[in-house]
Amino acid sequence: MISFTTIRAKITMIFAVSIVLLGLLSYVLFDTHIKFERHSMIVQEMASIRFAFDYFVRTNTIDFAFLESQNFRLIDDKAQKLEIFNTLSKKEKDKSFSIFKHHERRFLFIKSYHTIFIFESMNQPKAPKNVIIISFFLLFFLLILYIMIIRSLRPLHKLKNEIKTFSQGNLDIDCRSDKKDEIAQVANEFDNAVKKIRELKHSRQLLLRAIMHELKTPIGKGRLVSEMIDNDKHKQRLHSIFERLNLLIDEFAKIEKIESKSFELVFKSYKMSDILDASIDMLMIENPAKHIELELTNDYLIDCDFELLSLAIKNLIDNGIKYSPNKQVSVVVDNALAVINQGKALEESLEHYFVPFRTKSNGLGLGLYIVKNIVDLHHLKLEYTHRDGQNTVSIKR
Repeated sequence: MISFTTIRAKITMIFAVSIVLLGLLSYVLFDTHIKFERHSMIVQEMASIRFAFDYFVRTNTIDFAFLESQNFRLIDDKAQKLEIFNTLSKKEKDKSFSIFKHHERRFLFIKSYHTIFIFESMNQPKAPKNVIIISFFLLFFLLILYIMIIRSLRPLHKLKNEIKTFSQGNLDIDCRSDKKDEIAQVANEFDNAVKKIRELKHSRQLLLRAIMHELKTPIGKGRLVSEMIDNDKHKQRLHSIFERLNLLIDEFAKIEKIESKSFELVFKSYKMSDILDASIDMLMIENPAKHIELELTNDYLIDCDFELLSLAIKNLIDNGIKYSPNKQVSVVVDNALAVINQGKALEESLEHYFVPFRTKSNGLGLGLYIVKNIVDLHHLKLEYTHRDGQNTVSIKR
């Protein structure tokens, strides 16, 4: 089925209909002119034949010069004359003067003193040259106009590809045009917008890298200083703190990449239990079994980016522990991953908590924001239910 959703298809349809209508109009004008010419020609022939007949009746002779001047050709070939004569009926053969048609040709039959004369009318309707010339001119004009419009739409295809590349996170595009039409204006404005976004992105990346670099320096120094502490318990605690800070910086870097769509996913097949183990390790909490209860009912394989999905599950578990009165969660793996904790139902819909930096959040408000982005990148579903005093957030395929 032909689709007319694109501008190119609509323009093609308009010009196709215009050309068809032009052809029909030209045909009607041509046919009308031919019919008029044929009628005028027959009227003129009848007047000429009537004059020749009157002259024949008065003088019993044929005015050959007059008939020749009226474009009647005398047939001299005996075989041809006999062939045409044999087509006449007996009644017409007995006449001394007759007009008849043979093979769509008009003939005049005259019998004088037992001599048969057959004249063929050479008159033909003239083709309307003006109609033909104007029709071809209009057809040529429509074709040239169609080609010009289609060529002017070519930058749209390039602009579409550039926008598609831009939507994939690649800002190194150039769609400027030196033309003066509206499409070129749109392309140039889009190019200006991309340049500004590129400059903002570079500025943001530079700022974030500078901040992370400045943070990593004191963290590194703090870890060195902590090595001088004799108390092993305090030393281990400080190590955990600095490791946690270092992990947070790495998470901020990942958030920036996810937000800017510059993160390259590496999909492989992993067991959900392995991803869950990595998520729990990332929590860096003492005695995880005290806070996390695991239930591996059906450990399944999932195609994912191991590092990113581990981060999403880690944030879900971290949120579950943080907002649970008893600081405990249950993680159930059964063809889906569910994080369950005790607590009141959410005050608003789950989508409300996907907004980063919520003011009512105990932390930075980035946990569910990161989870939502990672889940979307993996084309998974995030669902929330509350039943019997328990909140359940599930990641489903």
